[in-house]
Amino acid sequence: MRRADRLLQIIQVMRRARGPVSGGAIASELEVSLRTVYRDIVALQASGVPVRGEAGIGYVLEDGYDLPPLMFNAEELEIVMLGLRMAEGRGDAAIVRTARDAVAKIASVLPGGLRDGFLDAPLYAPPPGVLPADRIELVRLREALRSGYKVEILYQVPGRAPERRVIWPIVLAFFERARVLAAWCELRNDFRNFRTDRMLEMIVLEARPPRGRKRLYAEWQAALMAEPDCRPLDHAETEVQAAE
Repeated sequence: MRRADRLLQIIQVMRRARGPVSGGAIASELEVSLRTVYRDIVALQASGVPVRGEAGIGYVLEDGYDLPPLMFNAEELEIVMLGLRMAEGRGDAAIVRTARDAVAKIASVLPGGLRDGFLDAPLYAPPPGVLPADRIELVRLREALRSGYKVEILYQVPGRAPERRVIWPIVLAFFERARVLAAWCELRNDFRNFRTDRMLEMIVLEARPPRGRKRLYAEWQAALMAEPDCRPLDHAETEVQAAE
């Protein structure tokens, strides 16, 4: 790897991380020596790249720093297309439309050779079976997730009377047989999973949970990991059956 490419890759590693990245982790990913990483960090700092940190602690890239747009390579484009195909196969109408728009936008800025490889990527995402119809607007639910508002739903488990719940949405999972919302339920005072096709009504409230979604997500993951033999969102069958 040329040194210029390696310096760009070091920046990319730090941009991807959510916290300090150790020199050893960078060296392992780039398959170079730790001494080489230290020299490259010094070179980046000398050229004005705002890298903070030191050996033995880790390095972070300060907020606000960016590079000119970088071109995807062929493998990256295949992975992007795979994700977009999965979104198109499992999402609601708005997600399908957005995925197709994204494909068109990406293809429009790629050079000819990469464009053809992107549009004809040899990675296939089999479509799921027929998903149960939703009564609510998933667009509104996803807006509530992004904005961090509470949601009130009228929810019905088969064989039981409908119940009104106030929930704090955390993450929406797209399984092959259903879409499942993980949320904190005020009625149960605990985390619960809710199938969107069992939501009879939904209102986005003008109230926010006392804890932000990022913190709720961490707490939800910790609660899942504390359960015996639990693999968070890796087993669609269990999650769909366990949804209230």
